[in-house]
Amino acid sequence: MTETNSKKLVEMDCPFCDEYHSVEEGMRTAQALVKGEIVHYEQVYYRCAVSSDEDNEFVPAGVMDDNLLRARNAYRTSEGLLSSEEIAQIREVYGLSQSDFAALLGWGEVTVTRYESKSVQDETYDRVMRMVSDNPLFALESLDKHSDRFSADKYIQIRRRIIERVSVGVHFLKQQEIRAAYVDYVQETDLNGYQVLDLNMVGNVIAYYADRVPNLYKVKLMKLLWYTDALCLRRHRRAMTGLVYKHMPLGALPLGYNEIIHLPSVKVVEELLGDDIGYRICPLVATDDLNFTSQELNVLNTVAMALGAMRTQEIVDYMHAERAYVATALNEVIPFSLAKDLRELR
Repeated sequence: MTETNSKKLVEMDCPFCDEYHSVEEGMRTAQALVKGEIVHYEQVYYRCAVSSDEDNEFVPAGVMDDNLLRARNAYRTSEGLLSSEEIAQIREVYGLSQSDFAALLGWGEVTVTRYESKSVQDETYDRVMRMVSDNPLFALESLDKHSDRFSADKYIQIRRRIIERVSVGVHFLKQQEIRAAYVDYVQETDLNGYQVLDLNMVGNVIAYYADRVPNLYKVKLMKLLWYTDALCLRRHRRAMTGLVYKHMPLGALPLGYNEIIHLPSVKVVEELLGDDIGYRICPLVATDDLNFTSQELNVLNTVAMALGAMRTQEIVDYMHAERAYVATALNEVIPFSLAKDLRELR
């Protein structure tokens, strides 16, 4: 076992001296066997400096329970399971007690209590709790399914808290739809610009253009995204977002184009444009906080300066002349290898 921090003195009842006095409190990395696996965790212990006994270390019963919980949480982390703290955070988001959370999921009354204090959940139970966290619509469905386990007032109270989270759940569902569209593109290839889909980056890029390009609408945004990835690959040998684009009548269009405009970094405002509905993209995050690298910013600035002022039809026509578009057929995925012939953006 290895000491991990400096010791400190605390006042407590000492079992060696049977007196209340200062003892040393320390923490060290220890090993424990959890579900047949050896895990390393941070163990708290105490030492009596007054006792002449060679073995003068002790761990009070309450602290021993805490140490066991740390060991179990270390196992959870190694297995990709929710820790006891994360389980507590999920139910607290909805204002649920441990018994309320168990009731909402149709579980035994003390199941969640055990998971937060003693037992390690299996993958099935872990997956269900994650779904409640990620998808409030699932939480709402579970509440309605098990409404008989709540009083009328408690049911209304919990339902109101869940509905407040539904907008977050919509974002989750949109992201799931996007990921489903990219199930065949989980490896770095020419088709995704040697960059696996990064939804956080996609959202940041869209927010950047929404902030920098006046009156940004959906069709124009899609062209800016393709030029961003194509230029990034040409300059730095890999695309920026991992989006995959198809040859469509109005130019390059990424898979999941209807869903990516609903990422949480932006909002979509529907506007009547003549006889058509336009989808204007507006930023919801401060672009100064997006943490782009200098290389990424240089690409974004180049695209915004070169194409940002173009009208939608102008940028569509401009892209129709690109070899990447001309050399591919309708509905065909546009390989990024064609980006080497990208016209110079200034």
